Amino acid sequence: MKIGLTYDLRSWYLDRGYSMEDTAEFDKQDTIDAIDAAIKTMGFETELIGNCFQLIDALAAGRKWDMVFNIAEGLYGDGRESVIPAILDQYRIPYVFSGPVIMGISLNKYLTRLIVAAAGVPVSPGILIISPGDIGKCNLQYPLFIKPVSEGTGKGITEKSLVHNDKELRKMAEYLLSHYQQPALVEEYLPGREFTVGIAGSGDEAVAIGGMEIECRDNLPYSVEVKENYQAFCKYKPMGEFSDECRDVALKAWKAIGAVDAGRIDLKTDRHGRICFIEANPLAGLHPVHSDLPILSNMAGIKYQELIERIIGSALKRHQLDG
Repeated sequence: MKIGLTYDLRSWYLDRGYSMEDTAEFDKQDTIDAIDAAIKTMGFETELIGNCFQLIDALAAGRKWDMVFNIAEGLYGDGRESVIPAILDQYRIPYVFSGPVIMGISLNKYLTRLIVAAAGVPVSPGILIISPGDIGKCNLQYPLFIKPVSEGTGKGITEKSLVHNDKELRKMAEYLLSHYQQPALVEEYLPGREFTVGIAGSGDEAVAIGGMEIECRDNLPYSVEVKENYQAFCKYKPMGEFSDECRDVALKAWKAIGAVDAGRIDLKTDRHGRICFIEANPLAGLHPVHSDLPILSNMAGIKYQELIERIIGSALKRHQLDG
């Protein structure tokens, strides 16, 4: 079996003039190399395809794969994570991780909230600000937390994301609307402990494989800058007494959105100690050392090779392929 790898290599884009912010979610070569090595260890042939532009060229040249391991984040728009899955669907090429609809919904934090809340998963009260005119309609209880509705890796989140009054809310909302050219999600701030839970599998076979508590120094938000320097700013700990509840809530949210193969669910406690959903990541980072999913998996005794094997095993079963 031949497995192709699709991904957004950060250096490829930087070499072509894209900014560090544009490419904040993209992978470095060592992530690609680690995934490639793990797949080869399973006995599969691999081919490094690259990003959506390179995939289109490869398909036009007639290249084929039995399955694609897709970790491409995409470049622009709220459907950017859906681009490669949608292309592969048209060519009827099986792939790892969720399809275009799930990727699009999960990237939009507001839509994801609606779905998981309808399934009975606790969420913090929130509203969507689409234009400056919506700011005055906010009747939530301060303090509030505001962030772009469709960004990942903590983009758009800073210490100023925590707002305490109408003036601060308006200033941040107008900045986010202008800078990111997308709506802003405003939620009542969750002041408690923060967790992330790893999920492996699809549908009824999905299981919570592990989780960890994220403790940031000086109560910093888990932003892109903090994530890139997590060893200096963060402490990752076992979930402790919240372990069972976090696993249950995360698994319920995962099944509600219909994500497959593997990913993460982020959670935080409210002022009453209730576990609340923050967001879903069906396209979690897979750097063997620095990404949250491999880190929490390793804490649970699941080494990187086994994690990749579980992901591919789930995809092979979904697509009814023989490995």
